[in-house]
Amino acid sequence: MATPLTDQEKRKQISIRGIVGVENVAELKKGFNRHLHFTLVKDRNVATPRDYYFALAHTVRDHLVGRWIRTQQFYYETDPKRVYYLSLEFYMGRALQNTMVNLGLQNACDEAIYQLGLDMEDLEDMEEDAGLGNGGLGRLAACFLDSMATLGLAAYGYGIRYEYGIFNQRIKDGWQVEEADDWLRHGNPWEKARPEYMLPVHFYGRVEETEEGSKWVDTQVVLAMPFDTPIPGYMNNTVNTMRLWSARAPNDFNLRDFNVGDYIQAVLDRNLAENISRVLYPNDNFFEGKELRLKQEYFVVAATLQDVIRRFKTSKRNCSGPLSFDSFPDKVAIQLNDTHPAMAIPELMRIFVDIEKLDWDTAWDITKRTFAYTNHTVLPEALERWPVRLLETLLPRHLQIIYQINQIHLDHIVSLFPGDLDRMRKMSLVEEYGEKKVNMAHLCIVGSHAVNGVAEIHSNIIKTDVFQDFSELEPEKFQNKTNGITPRRWLLLCNPGLADLIAEAIGEEYVKDLMQLQKLNELVDDDAFIRDISKVKQDNKLKFAQYLEREYQVKINPASVFDVHVKRIHEYKRQLLNCLHVITMYNRIRAKPTAPFVPRTVIIGGKAAPGYHMAKMIIKLITSVADVINNDPIVGNKLKVIYLENYRVTLAEKVIPATDLSEQISTAGTEASGTGNMKFMLNGALTIGTLDGANVEMAEEAGQENLFIFGMTVEEVAAMDQEGYDAMQYYKSIPELKQVIDQIKSGFFSPKQPELFHDITNMLFNHDRFKVFADYESYVKCQEKVSALYEDPKKWTQMVIKNIAAAGKFSSDRTIAEYATQIWGVEPTDLKIPPPSEPREAIEETARALRKI
Repeated sequence: MATPLTDQEKRKQISIRGIVGVENVAELKKGFNRHLHFTLVKDRNVATPRDYYFALAHTVRDHLVGRWIRTQQFYYETDPKRVYYLSLEFYMGRALQNTMVNLGLQNACDEAIYQLGLDMEDLEDMEEDAGLGNGGLGRLAACFLDSMATLGLAAYGYGIRYEYGIFNQRIKDGWQVEEADDWLRHGNPWEKARPEYMLPVHFYGRVEETEEGSKWVDTQVVLAMPFDTPIPGYMNNTVNTMRLWSARAPNDFNLRDFNVGDYIQAVLDRNLAENISRVLYPNDNFFEGKELRLKQEYFVVAATLQDVIRRFKTSKRNCSGPLSFDSFPDKVAIQLNDTHPAMAIPELMRIFVDIEKLDWDTAWDITKRTFAYTNHTVLPEALERWPVRLLETLLPRHLQIIYQINQIHLDHIVSLFPGDLDRMRKMSLVEEYGEKKVNMAHLCIVGSHAVNGVAEIHSNIIKTDVFQDFSELEPEKFQNKTNGITPRRWLLLCNPGLADLIAEAIGEEYVKDLMQLQKLNELVDDDAFIRDISKVKQDNKLKFAQYLEREYQVKINPASVFDVHVKRIHEYKRQLLNCLHVITMYNRIRAKPTAPFVPRTVIIGGKAAPGYHMAKMIIKLITSVADVINNDPIVGNKLKVIYLENYRVTLAEKVIPATDLSEQISTAGTEASGTGNMKFMLNGALTIGTLDGANVEMAEEAGQENLFIFGMTVEEVAAMDQEGYDAMQYYKSIPELKQVIDQIKSGFFSPKQPELFHDITNMLFNHDRFKVFADYESYVKCQEKVSALYEDPKKWTQMVIKNIAAAGKFSSDRTIAEYATQIWGVEPTDLKIPPPSEPREAIEETARALRKI
């Protein structure tokens, strides 16, 4: 097997990754040696690979610092409207390579590290992923930060600095086992603690009515300590800030209130306060109504809003004149990433009314004009509904404010629809049936000036179904903002071979203007270009095959179709449907061992929430099927099944460039958008998928004939819900499906425990909300088309080129430009902030230029 070029060798071939100047390389080597000596206190005799990673990280960070300070000075001078992106998750992955790419330092660093006799990939592999997210929602926030910096927006990401991120997944005997993700164990060179901006956050207590108004008293205080991480834009000298809060107990914690003389216990109990930022809740698309989670949600909101108001009050403009909050919505935009930070709405009202003494109507007008809300899911089990009794105890003043917001809201509805009690019940912020609960989505809709879904189909479902009553009331409030991905991480960084090939063909501008990929359509019949695209994919497959063989000791056929299904494990994402197809292929090979068969390597990966029994059973089924298939001599190298352990951002960067076929097979109407689908498209994979989420728009952009579309549409799913879904009819009428299900039921894949998968088969027959059997036949037929096309490499690669050429719309730069102009009221700019090497006056000049624009 020929050894593919290393990423380093590929990087040297083109300038997107920066110029290699002799002085540049010498300076980097000097910085590296200085940090090894002064920061890490090591010499080359005793330094470990981790020391070398830290030395390089600090050297690269040095190049950020001047630009970071400059950017903040520039914002102070120009006093732009600031955008605050509030999210409980930021799934950042690694920072080193991304920083080198965005600063144009990659080639120079490669050369410096090479001259120092070290291996860049070994160093990069020492970095821990910042796994502060579960999946799509958290990774979207990370892509958005990259795009906001690249578009020159004065934007800040605000969240929680979890001590433990998403768990590490190990597969033991085919089962998922969770391990704590102690990602900060060795320190984090990319963050800067800011204890001078520490802020108090209050919990519990009671509300006292005084002549001056309501007072929240007798509270327990937890301190929020900010940690700042730089967010570099691509080659524009902008470095924005992600500020993550960490919980700290105040020094008099448990000593001032009830000093019973147990000083030791009081100090030990500080942990209780600091548990707030201890661990990320590992649920994706599922609401778990725990008190600690509500504390986390309020903690990030309360600390952030104090910071936002402090920055507003100390801005250049407000320092000079009298303070007025009238201009607040002209200077501040806050985006709520799902309902997790929804408590920001009553919290801002509390600050305005109780502390700043604004009247209710003024405060409410400002609040609504400040907030905007992004909805990320229509699954009912994912929607946040907090019990009133919990809010009453933890945040009594906020509950009062929510009741008042609701009263005014319901009065308005009564005035428009007198006597329509059903509408009132459906639109109330407080659900009265069963235990009283606050519907956080309703709070967000009422308290925001804009509400958006994350793909056209999803935004339509929100308007016509989930929030229909609200959209009838205020149709102008509802928008669509189709998700996107950053082409820096998801092309330049992870697929240098393809990025360079594209740059050679159409120039380098596409990195900041992904729509330029359309120019590739002119090369769809160019034999040399077809050959080059195919070669890049083959190199990536070889490299990944070697990785798989190292990690899993399974021999991979690099000529096979790499069929990849990576995402969180969830019934609605239908990894089970994929598994049924795998067993079907296996049965066909066994029935006719000598018949022609297009070889496949099926790669499935993703984490299951620790408490999600069915998802964990699905993993066990896939690993059990893999065991049987991979060890059956009749199958040989025709079919292999790999379960990718511990799927995460860094593993996505390896597998996506090597993929031929991307599986996006959720039941129509369940996946709000998906973003993995976009990453695969950009990296030269073809998509097999349903007309769900952004797949619909991908098919629009590339032409439906250039995707493998199968299965029921949203309308057909709705019709089936009306009629009733009968799984048994499919089982009885499709012989191959019956065979597969009988094998699972009888213990063919679990001979030692024939009943092992009873819960799965029982669900599939009796309560499958996602209708796996209904799409089985269509899926299998569609997969046959995939195999047929793969046998014609030229046609396959032409389809790949058409897909890459159509991926431009799915840049997060486009998404963020739409949020900026249509929701936040700010303008993207390609103005470059003067670099640190230029004098301070250059900032004022650039500021003047910006004002002219």
